[in-house]
Amino acid sequence: MQETREYRRNRTALFDGIEEGGIRATSYSHEIDEQDNERALEGLQDRVVLLKRLSGDINEEVDSHNRVLDRMGNDMDSSRGILSGTMDRFKMVFETKSSRRMFTLVTTFVVVFLVVYYLTK
Repeated sequence: MQETREYRRNRTALFDGIEEGGIRATSYSHEIDEQDNERALEGLQDRVVLLKRLSGDINEEVDSHNRVLDRMGNDMDSSRGILSGTMDRFKMVFETKSSRRMFTLVTTFVVVFLVVYYLTK
């Protein structure tokens, strides 16, 4: 009998405030819920502000990278033009026989100079 009373007391303490079909609403729990909602709302607002700042920073970073890539593309185009002109000049040199001899002479001189330079070093 004592065990039955103890069981009922524990059960009552465990399920205190719960009615059949749901939790009993009190003004105290309503105030707590409102406070929790306000805190959650403030937390969400802080997160939104943070995400807005992050997206702005990402946008600035992307813009700066695009400017760098555009400049690099322009530099590559100008380099391509310079190399194309140089290749045209080399083709002209190899087309004439006298120029070919001159090129061979200059190349031989440069090779000999480099060999002497490395031997004396």
